[in-house]
Amino acid sequence: MKKPNCFLLILVLVLIVSCSQDDSDTNGSEPVYGADQEDLDVDGLPTRLFSAQLPQIPTSNEYTIELDRWEIPNTNIDAAKTTTNLQAAIDWAHEEGYTRVVLPTGEYLVGEDINDIYFGGIDIYDNTEFVFSEGAVLAIDTNDKWNYCVLRLNGDNIIVRDGVIKGERDSHIFTPREDGNTAHDEGHGICVWGNNNILIQNMEMHSLTGDGSLVLDSNDVTFLDNNIYNNRRQGISIVGGVRIEIKDNEIHHIKGTSPQFGIDIEGPGRVDEDILIQDNYFHHNSGGDIVNATGTNVYILENVMEQGDDSEYTDGPIVSWHKTHNIIARNTITMISGSANGRLGYIQYSNGGDKGHNRATFVHDNVMNNCGMYMYKSSDADVRRNKFLGYFLAFSDFENAILIDNLVTYSEEFTNLRYCWSYRFKNTTGFAGGNYLGDQLEELPLSETEPYTMQCVLDGW
Repeated sequence: MKKPNCFLLILVLVLIVSCSQDDSDTNGSEPVYGADQEDLDVDGLPTRLFSAQLPQIPTSNEYTIELDRWEIPNTNIDAAKTTTNLQAAIDWAHEEGYTRVVLPTGEYLVGEDINDIYFGGIDIYDNTEFVFSEGAVLAIDTNDKWNYCVLRLNGDNIIVRDGVIKGERDSHIFTPREDGNTAHDEGHGICVWGNNNILIQNMEMHSLTGDGSLVLDSNDVTFLDNNIYNNRRQGISIVGGVRIEIKDNEIHHIKGTSPQFGIDIEGPGRVDEDILIQDNYFHHNSGGDIVNATGTNVYILENVMEQGDDSEYTDGPIVSWHKTHNIIARNTITMISGSANGRLGYIQYSNGGDKGHNRATFVHDNVMNNCGMYMYKSSDADVRRNKFLGYFLAFSDFENAILIDNLVTYSEEFTNLRYCWSYRFKNTTGFAGGNYLGDQLEELPLSETEPYTMQCVLDGW
């Protein structure tokens, strides 16, 4: 029995050596993977098995709202009359079975005092395509309320497209609540609350005291080709959402009250799952571009994120917490100056403890200009073929960091920073191969069993 065992051991060693010699790109064999095995697509990323279901409008029975018939002002005057009569026309069209309702050209000032904290706008009902004619604007009147919806979706299977929704942040009256708080950060352009099968397409949503759109406990919501800007709190907030797709939008100039992100996934106690953020252009967002505090199975793909001239980040372009699960791939991120976290294009925050899942975070094929990435007090990251130009790649108190074929370059601005300024590790296990510092192959002695800490980190990094 001893000889066959020895022969098999020698054969296995030969195969391992042969594979490592053939795989010059990774400078060694693939790691023993610590996280759950994934069904990978041709690009080596977890296969996306979800897509948001689009609205299915039963028929195409069109009604163009008759302004004279309903006595609806369209010159940005008389919010009370506009709200009452426009809503009456929409209600009538819905009751008559019209499934495509067209808002004529003009600026419609709306707003209704509902209670101490809420200012009402216009409701759109289920099985309706609500279309803005060219030049049609729906604007909320100046108010002192904490919360408002310029357009509230009331039902399932709704399309809203081709128009402008305008907030009143510049004239809003920030009356204190009983506790003295004046944040007033819940003024929304489109409220998607408890809805299913929603499409918001080719809309401008701007100048809101809160968010361009708030998704709350909704399923199958798609944002496509929208321009969302100049809002105080967020571009889009997801507070309980399943199968959400945000594609081909421009989200920018979000500034005024925290968190100030382009997209914020943050629904404590709710389910945020199966979210796609793809091919969007983010810039001039004060908090950052994407923050994922609670979402799982979140795909962040092929976006362009730019800090923008004369703009400062508070947190950074991409931020996640370690209990979330993210696939971050093929994004181009450009920072000019540092945030509170330094020049980090991606940072994973953590308070430590159990992640609640055993899936890896995938960070593949991203280009980070003048910035890097940092993950800490967590586990399981698959980081491959990224370019961190002018900053560092770092892990601290981390298990199973897989680093393959990445490139880090020195900062042209801080030429004196060389020692410990590229790849940084503190108490980290994992595997590394094929990683470069500039044009030099960088040997990173990560072990899958023994935590590694660089001496320069101990000395103070």
